Amino acid sequence: MRPHVELIQEDDYVWHGAELVNGEGRASERRLSVDEEDGSSSLRIDFHTDWGRGPGIHHADTEYYVVDGSMTYGGRTIGKGGYVYAPKGVPTDAITFAEGTRILHYREYGDAGFDPVDSLAHPRWDGAREDVIVIDSEAMRWDAVPNPGPMPGLFIKYLHVDPVTGFYTRLVHSQEGWADHRLAHHPCYEEAYTLQGHMEYNFGTLDIGTYFFRPARIKHGHFTTMEGGTTWLLRSDGELQNWYTQNEWLRWGGEAVNYGPEGGRMRWSQSTHDLGSGPTSRSEKDIADLTAAWQYQRDQGEPDEKYVQHGQGRDKSVIAILKALDAARLQGGHGDDDGHSHDHDHDHGDGHGHDHEHGHDALDWGADPASLEHADERTDEGAHNWAHGRPWKQGDPIPAPVLSTLPVRSRSRGRWDGDGM
Repeated sequence: MRPHVELIQEDDYVWHGAELVNGEGRASERRLSVDEEDGSSSLRIDFHTDWGRGPGIHHADTEYYVVDGSMTYGGRTIGKGGYVYAPKGVPTDAITFAEGTRILHYREYGDAGFDPVDSLAHPRWDGAREDVIVIDSEAMRWDAVPNPGPMPGLFIKYLHVDPVTGFYTRLVHSQEGWADHRLAHHPCYEEAYTLQGHMEYNFGTLDIGTYFFRPARIKHGHFTTMEGGTTWLLRSDGELQNWYTQNEWLRWGGEAVNYGPEGGRMRWSQSTHDLGSGPTSRSEKDIADLTAAWQYQRDQGEPDEKYVQHGQGRDKSVIAILKALDAARLQGGHGDDDGHSHDHDHDHGDGHGHDHEHGHDALDWGADPASLEHADERTDEGAHNWAHGRPWKQGDPIPAPVLSTLPVRSRSRGRWDGDGM
C-alpha cells in the first residue's frame, strides 16, 4: 500500500541514486511515493549525464514523461512532453535521455527490475498485455473534460488508458477562474504532479513541483485556480467517479487521565472547525471564485449549499450532533409537545438539555453506518487498508469517504488546518 501523501513540494525531498537497472549513465531520483509491498513508485529523476539502456523487459508497468530535456525511444527523439508507456512483461526498445533531462518516472505493480533482451522479437511474459505507447503530448490538442464539476474550465490530454482496469494517465489543465466549492472522493486512488501554474484547495497550495498521492475515498476539494491556470500529470488506478460532500465535519474527544489545565481527569473534545478557526488563508478572490461555483450550480437548477470557509461560522459538528439527538428523541416517543422546535438552527439557548436518556440504542445520523461501507471492505484482500481502492460500476452502492487525519506533508507546505479531514 502507499501512504496518503498530501501535500509535498519535491524540493523538500532528498536525492537518491536513481534505481534504473542495467542502464549506463548517472542519474538521481526523488521518491515522491513508494509502495514497499509491491515496488510501485512515483519518482522525479534528473539525468546528470547522457543515459541509456538497450532493449529489455520491465518488471512493472512503467511510464516516462519528459518535464524538460529530451528522450529517444527506438530512434525517435521527443522533447518536453514526451511520454512512453512500457507494459510489464512486454519487450521494449532502447531508450536514452540527454544530459540535463528531467522526467517523471512511474512503476506500477512491480519493482525496478529490467531484463535485457536481444530484440523486440523476444517472447512476452505469460499474461502480458497491451503494447508500448510513444506520444509527443505537446502535439496533442486539449479536449474539454466531460462533467468537470460545477462549472466548465477543465481540459484533458489522455496519455494511456488500460482497457481492462480503467487505469489511466493524463494531463489535466484547469483554466484561470475554475473552481469547485465541494469536496469529492473517488473509488480509486489519484495522484498528481504540478507542471505549471497555481491552485488553492483544502490541503494547501498546488504550485510547480508539488505532488500528492491520495488513496481511494479521501475527501478533497474547495479548488480555486489562480492566474494563468494550472497543469498536472495525473494518474488513477481506475475510472474516476466524483462523489461529493458538503457541510462536512469531524469531532473527536475522550477523557483525560493525567493531562489538561489542572493535570487531572477531565472531558475534552476538538473538531476540525476548531483547527480551522482564526485568520483564513483564503484570499478575497478565492472566496469570490468559490461563491461563483455554487452560484453557477444553482443557476443550472441544481440544489446546492453556499460555501462557508472552513473554521468560520457555526461548528457543523455541534449542529449535526444536536440534530441527531433531536431526531432520536422524536423516534423515542417523546412527542413534540414541549414547545421545543426542530426546524431552527440549533443555537440551543432555551435550557433544553440533551444529556438525558432517549430510550434508544443509537443516535439517528440519517443512514445506517454499515450502508456507507463497501460491501467487501472488511473481508477482502484490502481489508488491512481502509482506503484500499475497489472496482465500482454504475448501480453499485456508493461508499462514503474515509478519514485521513495525518497525511504526509513536507516542511514548506506548512500546517494543515484539517479542512476536508
